[in-house]
Amino acid sequence: MQPIDLNHNQPIPETELILRADGSLYHLGVLPHQVASKIIIVGDPERVPTISELFDEVECRIHNREFVVHTGSYQGKRFTIVSSGIGVDNIDIVINELDAAVNVDLSTRLPKKEITSLEIVRIGTSGSIRPEIPVGSFVASVKAFALDGVPYSYHMQLSDDEAGLIQHLKSEIPYLKDNHSLYAVDGSQELLNRIAFDMVQGITATQNGFYGPQGRSVRLQSKVEPLLKSYENIVWKGNKVTNFEMECAGIYALASLLGHRALTVCAILANRATKEFHKNPSTSVETLIRTVLERF
Repeated sequence: MQPIDLNHNQPIPETELILRADGSLYHLGVLPHQVASKIIIVGDPERVPTISELFDEVECRIHNREFVVHTGSYQGKRFTIVSSGIGVDNIDIVINELDAAVNVDLSTRLPKKEITSLEIVRIGTSGSIRPEIPVGSFVASVKAFALDGVPYSYHMQLSDDEAGLIQHLKSEIPYLKDNHSLYAVDGSQELLNRIAFDMVQGITATQNGFYGPQGRSVRLQSKVEPLLKSYENIVWKGNKVTNFEMECAGIYALASLLGHRALTVCAILANRATKEFHKNPSTSVETLIRTVLERF
């Protein structure tokens, strides 16, 4: 994705970029000096201290609603860990405010001329839709697609490859054919090569719900449930659709539009094809956290 530039010659109004009384960002509560260039996003707020406990030093701890931010150092590398909660709507808040912290002069409200590019890795949990990807596996998202439509709220252009994947998805899955909110986006190849070189790699379907949108039927019948096999059969330029989760595509889209690099790696806790759930999920998550910290 490529942004269509918005040139700010005037300060960003207070209603558009809301700051607290201490000058920090409204939702995350961070000041510019509290944001590292290496960002780890997790969904669960309780996972933030789980990661920061491994740090050699913790500089700051901030908590507001579902957003928990810890910044500190691990083996000489400085990280900011932030919890997003669930869904791309929250990702819109997290990525925009992290970007504003480093790329807007909050005192003048003017965008900086020199743009800082962040490296962003989401560590998540996910469900595999393919029988050959067992629970306990780590999956890295080469590409992701979603139906939430958040990127279409911004002036942007899809690449030819992204537009091609969208058309391929619509041709393979009738459920997607008339959905105008569908988008697709690439992750960072450099981060993929550095962090996820030995992980399962594929296309992630970022769903805008946990139950029906991911084919789960409890007391309501999901329209998506009969389509799980259709997702499994999709291949685009050598990449298969591997898993469902709820944030990746939004992170990739907004990071791409703002000039940041992003990668999602997930521990597979459920295999939707075999109906198996991980017996000890915390062990996989802990191993994935340590792997990312070492390689990031």
